[in-house]
Amino acid sequence: MVDLESEVPPLPPRYRFRDLLLGDQGWQNDDRVQVEFYMNENTFKERLKLFFIKNQRSSLRIRLFNFSLKLLSCLLYIIRVLLENPSQGDEWSHIIWVNRSVPLWGLQVLVALISLFETILLGYLSYKGNIWEQILRIPFILEIINAVPFIISIFWPSLRNLFVPVFLNCWLAKHALENMINDLHRAIQRTQSAMFNQVLILISTLLCLIFTCICGIQHLERIGKKLNLFDSLYFCIVTFSTVGFGDVTPETWSSKLFVVIMICVALVVLPIQFEQMAYLWMERQKSGGNYSRHRAQTEKHVVLCVSSLKIDLLMDFLNEFYAHPRLQDYYVVILCPTEMDVQVRRVLQIPMWSQRVIYLQGSALKDQDLLRAKMDDAEACFILSSRCEVDRTSSDHQTILRAWAVKDFAPKCPLYVQILKPENKFHIKFADHVVCEEEFKYAMLALNCICPATSTLITLLVHTSRGQEGQQSPEQWQKTYGRCSGNEVYHITLEESTFFAEYEGKSFTYASFHAHKKYGVCLIGVRREDNKNILLNPGPRYIMNATDICFYINITKEENSAFKNEDQQKKSNVPRSFYHGPSRLPVHSIIASMGTVAIDLQDTSCRSASGPTLSLPTEGIKEIRRPSIAPVLEVADTSSIQTCDLLSDQSEDETTPDEKMSSNLEYAKGYPPYSPYIGSSPTFCHLLHEKVPFCCLRLDKSCQHNYYEDAKAYGFKNKLIIVAAETAGNGLYNFIVPLRAYYRPKKELNPIVLLLDNPLDDLLRCGVTFAANMVVVDKESTMSAEEDYMADAKTIVNVQTLFRLFSSLSIITELTHPANMRFMQFRAKDCYSLALSKLEKKERERGSNLAFMFRLPFAAGRVFSISMLDTLLYQSFVKDYMISITRLLLGLDTTPGSGFLCSMKITEDDLWIRTYARLYQKLCSTTGDVPIGIYRTESQKLTTSESQISISVEEWEDTKDCKEHGHHRGNHRNSTSSDQSDHPLLRRKSLQWARRLSRKGPKHSGKTAEKITQQRLNLYRRSERQELAELVKNRMKHLGLSTVGYDEMNDHQSTLSYILINPSPDTRLELNDVVYLIRPDPLAYLPNSEPSRKNSITTAGQDSREETQL
Repeated sequence: MVDLESEVPPLPPRYRFRDLLLGDQGWQNDDRVQVEFYMNENTFKERLKLFFIKNQRSSLRIRLFNFSLKLLSCLLYIIRVLLENPSQGDEWSHIIWVNRSVPLWGLQVLVALISLFETILLGYLSYKGNIWEQILRIPFILEIINAVPFIISIFWPSLRNLFVPVFLNCWLAKHALENMINDLHRAIQRTQSAMFNQVLILISTLLCLIFTCICGIQHLERIGKKLNLFDSLYFCIVTFSTVGFGDVTPETWSSKLFVVIMICVALVVLPIQFEQMAYLWMERQKSGGNYSRHRAQTEKHVVLCVSSLKIDLLMDFLNEFYAHPRLQDYYVVILCPTEMDVQVRRVLQIPMWSQRVIYLQGSALKDQDLLRAKMDDAEACFILSSRCEVDRTSSDHQTILRAWAVKDFAPKCPLYVQILKPENKFHIKFADHVVCEEEFKYAMLALNCICPATSTLITLLVHTSRGQEGQQSPEQWQKTYGRCSGNEVYHITLEESTFFAEYEGKSFTYASFHAHKKYGVCLIGVRREDNKNILLNPGPRYIMNATDICFYINITKEENSAFKNEDQQKKSNVPRSFYHGPSRLPVHSIIASMGTVAIDLQDTSCRSASGPTLSLPTEGIKEIRRPSIAPVLEVADTSSIQTCDLLSDQSEDETTPDEKMSSNLEYAKGYPPYSPYIGSSPTFCHLLHEKVPFCCLRLDKSCQHNYYEDAKAYGFKNKLIIVAAETAGNGLYNFIVPLRAYYRPKKELNPIVLLLDNPLDDLLRCGVTFAANMVVVDKESTMSAEEDYMADAKTIVNVQTLFRLFSSLSIITELTHPANMRFMQFRAKDCYSLALSKLEKKERERGSNLAFMFRLPFAAGRVFSISMLDTLLYQSFVKDYMISITRLLLGLDTTPGSGFLCSMKITEDDLWIRTYARLYQKLCSTTGDVPIGIYRTESQKLTTSESQISISVEEWEDTKDCKEHGHHRGNHRNSTSSDQSDHPLLRRKSLQWARRLSRKGPKHSGKTAEKITQQRLNLYRRSERQELAELVKNRMKHLGLSTVGYDEMNDHQSTLSYILINPSPDTRLELNDVVYLIRPDPLAYLPNSEPSRKNSITTAGQDSREETQL
């Protein structure tokens, strides 16, 4: 330590305490040198340059002073002309000499001295080595001409009355004005002022030309007509406007020459200025200009940020945004980096949109462009991703940067962000509302396998519609389907509601049933005032409070409804003819009525969690009176509530011992130990006790643990769900979790097969012949920017190939563009498809936002477009709860106490219920389920508008003799004709033949020829189908697979399916109807649900959590 201290050098003298007291006596011996920086700016020239040129504010003041000085000189010239009294003399003396008073001369000399001194000083400060460049500048020459004669007249008094063209100072004033405006923009940091500058230059140039011409003609005409300033002004205006009355004309040759020169200058200068202004105007039209601060502070507006704006995206946003009445006064400012598309420009020129929509070309990453859009004053900012990009991850990165830039510029502006991939969600957690495309896409694809047409149900719920679609159609199912599609989700506080106020202090199921019975509204969820979580169907134990916010499904919200009591309904002559068809569904009315429902003892039989059954009363009761339904209690009775513990899974106890022994997989319930991406919501689901080796996950290859090489060899008891995807992305997590949710019984868990490539051999190995559903996921590699609508080409052709090879296979897919849904299961010669195409065009002409809803694949839930869910983000601006409710319905989020979406199928044993209202009461009184809609499947009817007859082709084929087939309307069902159908005729030929029957009557020879033609067509079609069937069977035999499961003649395309959202209470139930239910959370009924969850988590994932630390 002593050595180290001795090595430390002593402090310099000026840092010692003794030297601080006695003075720094050793400073002269110190070798330190003090350095001063920026000494070049301390010179006199640099200080002058800093004051006159570099400093923005002082330079602006100098420009303003110079501009005022030039205007003063012009004003003094006008005063001299007005006070002048021309004296007698020769002609040239009047031009060279003028009468100038001494005070006026003194002012002009003072102005000239100041102007010349300033000009010389600025020339010296801006000197860069070339003196002639400074001298030959036009402003300097004009300054010398106007100032030097006055300075010379100081020393030579005889020159005081010499004419000096002081009016040329107007051009120097114009030059000073331009510099002043530039300095002003620099000082206040104002941008995008090129158009303003150009307009200012044009106006000042025109004024300078007119002023120069007025003063020049007036002076030169002193030897002629002696015109005053007003006559000169009149002559200039008439001349420059090309009117030329001729009453005032120049007489002297000098004035005529001057007019010719000024006209030539005007013809050269003004067109250049106009051209530059026109160019800037066109550029301004492309970039969109600015959204004024005054409008931003007095009017409300939202900003839409997109990377590229297409006409479909624009119209979807505008139609959905302005569908809400309270948004009619809002402005939409579009901020897009690309130039406006031709179609977009044409749409924005429509008066309805031109007054509301403002297009700005710019980037959200530039503060100047955000300032142009007045982002800090916006009510909301919508940031949409470009789903047509080849690299969706790159598209998400751009969206993330836009969201960060907007949040940095306007922290208080609400953000509505659309993201494509779920792994990028955590970057924008600060956004107020986020919609992840892949999350919703895979969740809807999964639920379509459990609850048919869930994608159609969600799409119709998030679209704004009045339920007027299809009302002009001759077919009843289209009217009913279109009318029910107008139902949406609304909210209202309980104490402010007419629908629900009377149910305060009563159970949720009681309020839901009686509100539907009395008003026709479907109460689906609530939210406490002090809680942000929404609870879907919290069950009969939930007691309604006055401050609860109720969420319900109805055609319109309660505030826009009118209420009539029964007496008023009786007085109004409402015809009973509005009940049509077998379903007896009435035309939409805000107030739904319901018939009398018999009420009897409560049925307390426990229902299976997987498939609900509506058990019949005992035989003794049935003989006495019709079946009855128990009442819905106001307050739940603890002893009568069916808790049906799904955690214990009582349905598993019903399996036979052989089935138990054959089951090698043991399940436990808990949360998945691994999360594929940050931000995924944990879901309670079925898990394996032990992790399966990776080698066993290959279905087509055997390993040391098993020898199976195809799906048939595994002997699965439930049908497969096949997912055909290009890559196994993180979004598949949201597909698997709903299919393995804890509320699904083990015996109903479908095996999931991931098919990363789909040649025919792999399809057959993975069990496509006995699969329940096949899900075809959009291929990202087909996303091409060359033609956006071709992004779905590969998916459509692949689905069509599967449809041709396996006509009975249920195929579910997702497309990028809704317009491409018409190509799903395409049948070129199908007359019914052509009729639906015409109906779609008519609905689009009527302004419908759901024109595609009548396409059979969409109505049946076979296809959907994720772009339809863009409206979910738009609706969130008005309904901030829509994203949360949709995520709860799809199972993306789970809230304790909130129910889940499921379905039940109406069998023959359930038809005793008869109506939807009785079903509603039955479910609410037993298990607390709340039905929200019906998925109905019907056989297609062949109807024609001309003959209004329906032909039963099957009966015609079976009959040897020719019989007349008219007048069988509505009694026979006919399958759709397609190239894959087996026994039906082509629909087009059937329609032609039916029309001939109605017009000409039956002819034996014509029928015989027609019969032969149809037989030939059937033979050709059978040959084509048999060829495809033989191809598939030969491949199966080559692979060593059994052909028993492949039925090439089975075709289910003779039916059509559609959804009835919140149908009328009087709607008749039909066989095979699928009812959508929101079932209460079974964990909410368990007294010790939390420990059970923890135990299951520990059992399922203890070992896994030890391996992975997140």
